[in-house]
Amino acid sequence: MSACWPLQGMSPAQKSVLISLSDNANDEGVCWPSVAKIGQRTCLAERTVQSAIKWLITANVVSVRERMGRSTMYTITPATYAPPQDMHPANAAGTPPQQPHPTPANAALPPRSGCTQNRNRTAIDPSVEPQSSFPALVGQGTGVISDPEQETRSKAKIEADRQEACRGIWTSYAAAYFDRYQTEPVRNATVNTQINNLLKRLGADEARFVAAYYVSIQDAYLIRSCHDIGSLLAKAEAYRTQWATNTQVNGTTAKQMENTQANMSTAEQAKAMLRKRGAGNA
Repeated sequence: MSACWPLQGMSPAQKSVLISLSDNANDEGVCWPSVAKIGQRTCLAERTVQSAIKWLITANVVSVRERMGRSTMYTITPATYAPPQDMHPANAAGTPPQQPHPTPANAALPPRSGCTQNRNRTAIDPSVEPQSSFPALVGQGTGVISDPEQETRSKAKIEADRQEACRGIWTSYAAAYFDRYQTEPVRNATVNTQINNLLKRLGADEARFVAAYYVSIQDAYLIRSCHDIGSLLAKAEAYRTQWATNTQVNGTTAKQMENTQANMSTAEQAKAMLRKRGAGNA
């Protein structure tokens, strides 16, 4: 999280701990290193690390969540950074007030251009047709150039919505994964791509529920692969159907369903033969 580097108003130890936490954090700004690990990375004593973390919490740049029997979870939010006032002695002593500079008088208006005074000049038709006051629709072949700023804002919103949806999918999957395996799942560039592809295939509304449901499936193959995201992505639509119908299908249940269907087919064939014999005797 590069947003932590420009932050000022803290001691070198506090800044070192903050940078160490941000370096460990995922895209949501969440990490869970131990105090000993932070001290090892920053070359600080554990007591100094703990003191720095307490200060970062009061500065609203770090929040913590205690987890029973596990390391503390930290969330880094550089946008809410507000250092305590007592940490700025220079400001407390006061700085000499700045002398206000007098506002300069308005400069005289420039003389009118000679072209505005010559009313007999021949008007030259513009080579570019004036644009309409209405913005052009995306993909509409009107020849009018759309507002670049508006297009940039639209693309930024789409990207923000995509990232928010991916965070929701990952949060649901990681929570279910931790409940089952008592450890956090691995997240890297490959996993991020898979999460994005899952969003494309199932949509934001259902993908996060399917991801959490997927971890609960009792299947030998999935258990051996520890319910990895790749296996979920490989059969995303099938797992979505199982989630929607609340029916888990693994190798055993699939064989049972196949046998049941075969028995039903045999029974129907027997009934058909009996009906045929009865019609022949009549």
